[in-house]
Amino acid sequence: MNGRTYRFGLIGYPLEHSASARYFTSKFERERLNNYSYSLFPLMHLDEIKALIASIPGLQGFNLTIPYKQSIIPLLDQLDPVAAEIGAVNTVVVRPDAGGFELVGYNTDAEGFRLSLPPVFNHTHAMILGTGGSSAAVAYVLKKMGIEVLKVSRDKRTEGTIGYEEINKDVLERFTFIINSTPAGMFPQTNAAPALPFHLLGPRHFVYDLIYNPSQTLLLKHAAEAGAQIQNGMRMLELQAELSFKIWMDKKVAK
Repeated sequence: MNGRTYRFGLIGYPLEHSASARYFTSKFERERLNNYSYSLFPLMHLDEIKALIASIPGLQGFNLTIPYKQSIIPLLDQLDPVAAEIGAVNTVVVRPDAGGFELVGYNTDAEGFRLSLPPVFNHTHAMILGTGGSSAAVAYVLKKMGIEVLKVSRDKRTEGTIGYEEINKDVLERFTFIINSTPAGMFPQTNAAPALPFHLLGPRHFVYDLIYNPSQTLLLKHAAEAGAQIQNGMRMLELQAELSFKIWMDKKVAK
């Protein structure tokens, strides 16, 4: 140990649902990284981000969550090619530059999602609920896997996107892998769920909620009651966190 403090954190709003600080604190304790810390930085307005970063001595990097995974991109100095293709960033390296700093953006959500999928996976059509940054990462992975993707939005705007009212029996007969990338059902609003026709779900369906707090959302509860396979987002959280940390360690200022 060289006595230098290495700081990391999570920027987004709100952050009361997040398990990232607990995960990294446990990791640092387990690996005896006594001069490493991870904090939550709730930020209501993204235009405050550079002032926030400048105010945190020793900040090596940070993660991004709702609602900034896409809107951060114009504020970055460099963008990793994968993140550029996805159009969303959840990991940023802070690099000193001429008395200030540069921000370099990456995406570990995509690989974290891919690695979290079950070993036996035979779905060919996927329906993603939501069109934000996490949705973009999931869609990127699924398309790389050769899976046809249909997105669902409350405000349908683009080709390949439908409204929730259009989800019917025919759609669900075809799109058997359903991923929720919206915050509906996330702590503390745990009584909410995306507007799926749950009575049309069954054993052929696999419902994956990227939310991990609570561990079983209302969406997953209703899907399980209908006979569908379910999975929450905790494994993805852990995997993307480890991938983020590897990037920070590869790029950190002082070895």
